[in-house]
Amino acid sequence: MKTKNYDDLFDKYIQSKKIYESIILIEKGTGETIFSKAYGKKDIDSPIIAASITKMFTAACIFILIQQGYMTLNDNLLNFYEPAYLKGLHVYKGKDYSCELKVSDLLYQTSGLADIYEEGKNSVKKQAIISDTFITFDKNIALTKEKDAHFPPNYKNNAHYADINYNILGDIIEKVTECSLERVFEKYIFSKLNMTRTYLPVSEKEYIPMVYYGDKQLYRPQFIVCSKASGGCITSARDLMIFIQAFFHGWLFDKKILDLKLYKKLQLSMFPIYYGSGYMRVKMGGFSTSFLGQGDLIGHSGSTGSFAFYYPNKELFFVGDFNQMKYPTLPIRFVMQLAMFAP
Repeated sequence: MKTKNYDDLFDKYIQSKKIYESIILIEKGTGETIFSKAYGKKDIDSPIIAASITKMFTAACIFILIQQGYMTLNDNLLNFYEPAYLKGLHVYKGKDYSCELKVSDLLYQTSGLADIYEEGKNSVKKQAIISDTFITFDKNIALTKEKDAHFPPNYKNNAHYADINYNILGDIIEKVTECSLERVFEKYIFSKLNMTRTYLPVSEKEYIPMVYYGDKQLYRPQFIVCSKASGGCITSARDLMIFIQAFFHGWLFDKKILDLKLYKKLQLSMFPIYYGSGYMRVKMGGFSTSFLGQGDLIGHSGSTGSFAFYYPNKELFFVGDFNQMKYPTLPIRFVMQLAMFAP
């Protein structure tokens, strides 16, 4: 009966929106497959754009490097950058907080930095929909400096989702390891977990899938390549399942480093999402789920329709992709409903 519910829900989402290809995989923590279904040209091993799920890969590497003594969560950004480079990055009500930012502020999305990807009439996302765009890390920093921050670093219970936080974390990883981010990901995650279909592309010569925006197909290889630590990975449903289980089971790092009690509520436009140690938390049983379900969903979704979530209450893992940019809340609403059907 539960499998039929999953099947019916999947079909409903496919039919109600402009979804041209999709994949879903549900497993227990034991590795037993509960449900799997594909639509269009997708299958369990098809390349998909991980988009912001990449942030979990970046967070995992930060945790590994902390355990190896490369850094701490309390390290100030001045440990990695000259004051002149940081100056003007974080300005709130006329005061410059740039040199007070810490690694933890970036990881937990509590820096208060503006998000150039989503914010403004000429946001990076809007530009990327129109045409392919490559933005260097330095340009990311410069564009962020043009916008006022939303609050001081680590202010009360505030959090503001911004790709720049993870772009900086990715740059810090490269600085402390003296290796490219793609090599660090490969060494600490992909090779270790035998994720043979996952990679961080560094040029247009590598395969990068197209994504739909409504009924329009977009091919944006330069934008994917420059997204790196915040959204640049290419993966598959099978590999995503391996990773999400490894992340929360502690197969990559000591899971004690994941503070499962420390979550910050994101900006209203991200409702009902909270942010933790490199991942999202969606609380079940509230208004957004008609007061049905219990516990939390923890994991990440991506702007291209990808998702990877863990439901601890039922020890279930949900991964998949809708390959559709027009409806960014679609994967989260879908997974919430999947969790409500969980036996």
